Amino acid sequence: MNPNSWLMLCRSVRFGETDAAGVMHFQQLLRWCHEAYEESLERFGLTAAEIFPTPGCTPEVALPIVHCSADFRRPLICGSPLAIGLKPTRLDPGCFEVRYSFSSDDQLVAEGLTLHVAIRADGRQRCELPQGINRWLEASALQGGIQPL
Repeated sequence: MNPNSWLMLCRSVRFGETDAAGVMHFQQLLRWCHEAYEESLERFGLTAAEIFPTPGCTPEVALPIVHCSADFRRPLICGSPLAIGLKPTRLDPGCFEVRYSFSSDDQLVAEGLTLHVAIRADGRQRCELPQGINRWLEASALQGGIQPL
């Protein structure tokens, strides 16, 4: 499977995502980051129920975002095409980050970052990343070399 199939996503800016000036509202960027993360996991083959709580099903390990950031380079308007590149990286056995690059018409328009830690859902103590996330991180790293567990 080609990593680009889950690490490069496309979408457009929608009217409801813009402000009164007609440009993307700043809070949309972090929403798009999380949506791209979810879609990347799905395209890789991990179901939402394996990673996120759903009615009647809580995974043993939660992956809260403990840090995020967003940098804006150029304004985006309704209809702007977006290519979203994801670069997930394992930082240690219980932590990973995802860097996001947003391009429109081959120009970098924004960047984002989310930092996730693994915690046991029952006691909220740090733990190792779940196996599915480790597979996603390992496969994603193959583009730039193998990343040890």
